[in-house]
Amino acid sequence: MTATTARSGAPEPSSGAPGHRLPRAGFGLIGPRHARHSVSVDQLGALALPIGDDGVVIGVDAEGRPAVLGINRPTPYDVVLIGGLWTAQVLALRAAATGARVAVETGRPQAWAQMVHAMGGGQNGLAVYEVGRVPPQGASAGTPVLVVRDCGMRPPRGRVASGPWQAVLTLLPYLSPVAPRLLRQARLVGVQRISPDESAELGRALALPRADVEALPTLADGFTLWCADRDRQYVMTQPTDAEIGLLGTPRRMD
Repeated sequence: MTATTARSGAPEPSSGAPGHRLPRAGFGLIGPRHARHSVSVDQLGALALPIGDDGVVIGVDAEGRPAVLGINRPTPYDVVLIGGLWTAQVLALRAAATGARVAVETGRPQAWAQMVHAMGGGQNGLAVYEVGRVPPQGASAGTPVLVVRDCGMRPPRGRVASGPWQAVLTLLPYLSPVAPRLLRQARLVGVQRISPDESAELGRALALPRADVEALPTLADGFTLWCADRDRQYVMTQPTDAEIGLLGTPRRMD
């Protein structure tokens, strides 16, 4: 008996048959051996990853491609939606599904009660607060936050503003007197069907082409024109079966 065998109490390892795996103390079996996969520095530029935009899928564009809204950002991000509650609630649901916590500031909590109940009583990503009562949310890269302000035509200045990893979505049912201030600070503006007069006023505020100004009063339910700087995109929000069961079909009016 050798000294090694005496210490471990195990037999001396033998070569065994080809491909036989031998136990190693504390490490399990020796795995199969493969050639290393590597590229040279000159080849790195040829690598590409098929990854699209990161964020919440808010619908499809005119070509039927997914339209994605990236709300989880390391910088403040303000969004204004001139439209219906249905669309705001779909965005809140989908944001929560991506891992964001959603804080709803509203004067009509009963309109959000069904969503809160469906999501576990406010313990699983969505909580509702009275107007002016939203506490600090403690947003971070690991726990991004979306604050939805559903405060009517004249929302007061919010106690909780946008910040790193905390986006704020303000819902306006129509183009209200406070809209110019909100539009100036917004990084993204969504517009659903509005009256011709509102469309003309909004066209001047956002420098919209005449074709868009004429199209806004005719938009069907579920359609939104999203505007960011000089970029514009029409998006149709298509609800899932679960969203229809919870919120109903797309609608502009509440």
